[in-house]
Amino acid sequence: MALVETLLTHVSTTGALLAAVLLVLVVYLFSMSSSSPEDPPGPKPLPLLGNLHLLDLRQLHMSLFKLSKKYGSVFTVHFGPKKFVVLAGYKTVKQALVNQADEFGERDITPIFQDFNQGLGILFANGDSWKAMRRFALSTLRDFGMGKKMSEEKIVDETRYLREVFEKFQGNPFDTTQPVNYAVSNIISAIVYGKRFEYEDPKFQNMVNKAKKNIQMIGSVVIQIYNMCPALGPWMKTWRLVMKSRESLRREIKELVYVLQETLNPLESRGFIDSFLIHKQSTQDSGETKSHFHEQNLITTVSNLFAAGTDTTGTTLCWGLLLMAKYPHIQDRVQKEIDEILAGREPASEDRKNLPYTDAVIHEVQRLANIVPMNLPHMTSCDVSFNGYVIKKGTCVLPLLTSVLRDETEWETPDSFNPGHFLDENGQLRKRDAFIPFSAGRRACLGESLARMELFLFFTSLLQRFRFTPPPGVSEDDLDLTPVVGFTLNPSPHKLCAISRTESQSN
Repeated sequence: MALVETLLTHVSTTGALLAAVLLVLVVYLFSMSSSSPEDPPGPKPLPLLGNLHLLDLRQLHMSLFKLSKKYGSVFTVHFGPKKFVVLAGYKTVKQALVNQADEFGERDITPIFQDFNQGLGILFANGDSWKAMRRFALSTLRDFGMGKKMSEEKIVDETRYLREVFEKFQGNPFDTTQPVNYAVSNIISAIVYGKRFEYEDPKFQNMVNKAKKNIQMIGSVVIQIYNMCPALGPWMKTWRLVMKSRESLRREIKELVYVLQETLNPLESRGFIDSFLIHKQSTQDSGETKSHFHEQNLITTVSNLFAAGTDTTGTTLCWGLLLMAKYPHIQDRVQKEIDEILAGREPASEDRKNLPYTDAVIHEVQRLANIVPMNLPHMTSCDVSFNGYVIKKGTCVLPLLTSVLRDETEWETPDSFNPGHFLDENGQLRKRDAFIPFSAGRRACLGESLARMELFLFFTSLLQRFRFTPPPGVSEDDLDLTPVVGFTLNPSPHKLCAISRTESQSN
């Protein structure tokens, strides 16, 4: 069995002996789990394994999507001894996350994210700390122009640096991943630290690359097994690597915080960290003893902002460039629209309304790429009556975004790249309710407006200056759209040519 092979590969001999002892404990835990006639339906779980024999942990989102075809839009599945309720399809996910937002608004925190965040920050936290950090993050990011003119200027500046990197390859094949991630990370850096970094800065490279690697490892089969049986962690090489990297990242963030703290001016905030430190000082001055504004919450929140603000946007842009090379006729139409409307000047956010086809393509990239297919896990805050079932308080709920972005009742061609999904009969952008790549409800991505602006400005700027093609000798048909599965879905390793349109047009 693949699961057993994976476990034996990644756990040492001592760990395997411990695993044998743990099997007895897990069977006991499984026997203690109770089911009710009011529970949503689902496949019958096996002792110890639950439903793992039915699931491909390398493509878990697709396994769950297939199960939804058999068991319906609300069903139960067991990962080992733990019970999950999966929500599938736009109407069901919306009902839970939007119409019953309070009942489904808690975050289920898996062991790996408890290790990473310790219940702090804004992504994997609950209760008063989460409320305080999310409220502060939203207000502060808005103060620094998130999604507004101030952040637009930072993005436009960064597009110039990114274009310079692409130009250096002189039309030769290269991997777009790193420079795109550096550019996107610099946007959140400018907001959080008050400055951007040079792409050649080794510390900056290390932070961005390490964060990217962590996100990939967190979605690995080994870490999924760890989440089911966390006592195995110390004997798992991948878990040890993740935790070592986590500590290194936290040290690097702490060093940057200390530098800012030494030059802090309470009357002039340079970025998010300054605002946090000023707020922290004011709470101390007021005599507040149980404030959520302390160093560990700051470091965790900054780490969350970088992970969420870099990986998803950078990955989406890489998918966008790959899809343009894959479908040159769509790239042609995007560039024709850009040329006609912009007439050579740099794009601005206000151009979005006049570039409906380009905007539709960006939306369709987000839909088809399906970057966070499993969403982040939710948890019920109380016993919930939902679609004829009772979901008990504390149950982990998975709102399956794959099933929303590829809902056959919402999308005409759900498995194809079709910008027409977002165009009306007049060729104008069409709003689609089932387009929720940023999730929805209380836990929707707080950086959505910034991410939308980044995607539009980076994508439009790059398509204005470059034509993206496969490497010489590689056809469009050879470009592989199979994702590399991690916590987020990344394109398979590939190289593209970014050919200057000025040169290609002159030739």
